[in-house]
Amino acid sequence: MSGPAAGTASAATTTDVVCLGESMVTFLPSQPGRLADVPSFGRGIGGAESNVACALAAAGHRAAWVGRVGADGFGEHLVETIAGYGVDTSAVRRDPVRPTGIYFRTATDRGTDTHEVAYYRAGSAASAMSPANVPYEELFAGRILHLSGITAALSADCLALLRELTAPRPGRPLVSFDVNHRPHLWRGGDVDASVLLELARRSDLVFVGEDEAEEAWGIVGAEAIRAAVPEPSVLVVKRGSAGATVFSGPRPAPRSSNAGGAESGPAPHSGEGGGVESGPASRSGEGGGAEVVTHVPALRVDVVAAVGAGDAFAAGFLSATLRGLPVRDRARHGHLMAAAVLTVPGDLTEPPARDHADRLAALDDDAWGRLRLGPGWTAADRAPEEVRTP
Repeated sequence: MSGPAAGTASAATTTDVVCLGESMVTFLPSQPGRLADVPSFGRGIGGAESNVACALAAAGHRAAWVGRVGADGFGEHLVETIAGYGVDTSAVRRDPVRPTGIYFRTATDRGTDTHEVAYYRAGSAASAMSPANVPYEELFAGRILHLSGITAALSADCLALLRELTAPRPGRPLVSFDVNHRPHLWRGGDVDASVLLELARRSDLVFVGEDEAEEAWGIVGAEAIRAAVPEPSVLVVKRGSAGATVFSGPRPAPRSSNAGGAESGPAPHSGEGGGVESGPASRSGEGGGAEVVTHVPALRVDVVAAVGAGDAFAAGFLSATLRGLPVRDRARHGHLMAAAVLTVPGDLTEPPARDHADRLAALDDDAWGRLRLGPGWTAADRAPEEVRTP
């Protein structure tokens, strides 16, 4: 049973981005320390795909989240909170039997040895998503369909669903896929994380971290990742503090599945680049054209909490893609959206005003390299030269 639709925020006729995946109620510690020592927790929400939907809606786009929650209070809280960001939740289903997933985490950086996360998601409502019970009409209603590798790890049915959604078909929207490798989700299963490579190769726009590619696939370096994932029109390799490398341009053959989707190649821009670090470089593409490789340095950020940055980067990049901005500026908007989340305690925050972000994204390479953003920067409405620099 797919259950009745949950939520009241209704989509506009044309949706920009539809995001599919599990969202969970997250319990955030009241103080630093081990989970065993934390006396109390505050309630929030967490989920890679719903985070992207919320960030896009906050940035002024028409975003929808499709998922499955339990017929319980936690599911109600999720749907109401996500809808409160302006996200269409009308296609979310309630499962009458399975619960909404929850998790607890410590206040430390996810990348450190002291970080702890306790998930209670096995057998969750979202893990029951399958090709037989999702609303395809709503999933294919947007210009972009955004997916992540987390969903593929939840169950065999969820993996079958992602294979179905990434399969070539007429009228398929542009498929955006964030690899989002979570090692703990793949332990002890019948399928390993190598399946994420298969899903990435079937997508149109792919986000992957260098560290993820090495851990999941044993592939090291941006060029090697591109060689292993040649099919997507746009491949974004996230390189941590080194920034991002974007591969874009002609591919072996146009994808019929892009019909009706947002542009996936770089928009013309006479001023793009200009420096070794952030300018594009051309190389011969497999289809006889020139592929563009664009390196965009990361910003210097006074980090408050290192959570949610990857989802925010994807949202910023997708937002700029929907607007037809050049590749360099797409990556810069990704960095700016990530900086907004990094300077607050939670996974979600109000993004900078569009004109403010546009001014920063348009800075020359030297000014971009001098930027240092700290807490409260998104509320500023200053000329670029007034942004705090060291």
